[in-house]
Amino acid sequence: MLQGAGSYRQDIDGLRALSMLLVISYHAGISRLPGGYVGVDVFFVISRFLITGL
Repeated sequence: MLQGAGSYRQDIDGLRALSMLLVISYHAGISRLPGGYVGVDVFFVISRFLITGL
């Protein structure tokens, strides 16, 4: 089911927050979460998903 442009998606916000944590931890040098590039890729994919939904 497609949702309208005005609907709020908590699951998408959670994925975006996770991707940002991966990027921040990569730049902070935390070796347990090596996923800076993956975080950027996930963030861009989610952003494109939201933009095309408009």
